[in-house]
Amino acid sequence: MSERKSSRLVPIGLVSIALACALAFYLTPSSDSNASQALDKAKSGNKLQSLAELNDKAPSRRQLDVQTWKTVDGAKVLFVEARELPMFDLRLTFAAGSSQDGDAPGLALLTNAMLNEGVAGKDVSAIAQGFESLGADFGNGAYRDMAVASLRSLSVVDKREPALKLFAEVVGKPTLPADSFARIKNQMLAGFEYQKQNPGKLAGLELMKRLYGEHPYAHSSDGTAESIPPITLAQARAFHAKAYAAGNAVIALVGDLSRAEAEAIANQVSTALPKGPALAKTPPPVEPKASIGHIEFPSKQTNLMLAQLGIDRDDPDYAAVSLGNQILGGGGFGTRLMTEVREKRGLTYGVYSGFTAMQARGPFMINLQTRAEMSEGTLKLVQDVFADYLKNGPTQKELDDAKRELAGSFPLSTASNADIVGQLGAMGFYDLPLSYLEDFMHQSQELTVEQVKAALNKHLSTDKMVIVTAGPSVPQKPLPPPTDKPAEQPLGVPEH
Repeated sequence: MSERKSSRLVPIGLVSIALACALAFYLTPSSDSNASQALDKAKSGNKLQSLAELNDKAPSRRQLDVQTWKTVDGAKVLFVEARELPMFDLRLTFAAGSSQDGDAPGLALLTNAMLNEGVAGKDVSAIAQGFESLGADFGNGAYRDMAVASLRSLSVVDKREPALKLFAEVVGKPTLPADSFARIKNQMLAGFEYQKQNPGKLAGLELMKRLYGEHPYAHSSDGTAESIPPITLAQARAFHAKAYAAGNAVIALVGDLSRAEAEAIANQVSTALPKGPALAKTPPPVEPKASIGHIEFPSKQTNLMLAQLGIDRDDPDYAAVSLGNQILGGGGFGTRLMTEVREKRGLTYGVYSGFTAMQARGPFMINLQTRAEMSEGTLKLVQDVFADYLKNGPTQKELDDAKRELAGSFPLSTASNADIVGQLGAMGFYDLPLSYLEDFMHQSQELTVEQVKAALNKHLSTDKMVIVTAGPSVPQKPLPPPTDKPAEQPLGVPEH
């Protein structure tokens, strides 16, 4: 289930979402990618003319005074006072993603989807009406590493207090009604039928199985058609009691609040949650063997997905590989992959690469869709571009351009309270320093060509790729030669 009426989940720099359109669609539960979701937006390849007109001068960035403490129940709190608007954003982040599913894939997502289905004296309609009548928004979502619940409300006391009371009940004391449980399970099962018609989704599921084997990241957050029916209400209630405990929560607050008001809100929410400690972090995965698999699917196009284990969020090379990936395929037009595959040959609508850094090593992935009769040649071209980039690294101009683009777009990462609260939540979840945003910018701007090249080669290799394709088996045609005006333009809209 996607996060409802809520802003981006994962902050800039926490998950590589240049791959976002692909990863979010193929690998997550009908939602944005996993949290592990704003620095990535700021790092995307959208080159704004207004930024170009700044004459290489980076616009000023919003300075954040991040305060942090722990509640008496053990929840970590991060708070930024922002008086510009008479409202506040609250986000709870729990280590309650699908990596905690155990032997019941889909349990985390199902439990999260049940939060606002009922509390004492209110059903799902009454809850929705309650938030709406107060001008408040509730959101929730579950991903591989984490689950979230969020509230946006006016800060005036007569709106804030009832909104917080309802929010605390929804997250801390949901009744998990049986009729809603059955309905949501049926919705999830219907989604599996849709997956059978989506070659990209099928390829993504197979890719993660091959990449992670028996690791908790191997299965989709959605679970499977076989795993969902046996899940019981008792399992969901037990999961909520364990995974939504105060000691397993990060509370992020941004808005028109004083420190004292923020402390009171954090205590109110924390007290409403079940009592319990933080859950164990996801274990590291085992390096898989390189492999290639194909899913036969009747279509005019073939999905190509190439992946290997990347980095975890604590890796000191994060800034270097992030900036290096931006040049390879993390942005839009002008990346190495987009130039060679689309702009010079017209073989695809879009090709993207990205690191999804999580608690454990997340995937590095290259993803595209191309004409079935040229899929083998296109795959070889992508592999050649990747190999050449690892061998030679970026040019100085590419690196300078990437730094300039990051500096120009970085202020978007703190442009709104919703952006900030998402970043605070992820900073707390991944135990990043309070100075993380400034540190990331400083590290990125100081990188050299050799440092980026060394970091990429340290974490990536041409002989570790796990490849999955999905499409028809058809006679292959040779690729057109590179040209400034390719004879065959890519389709305007991907087929799937």
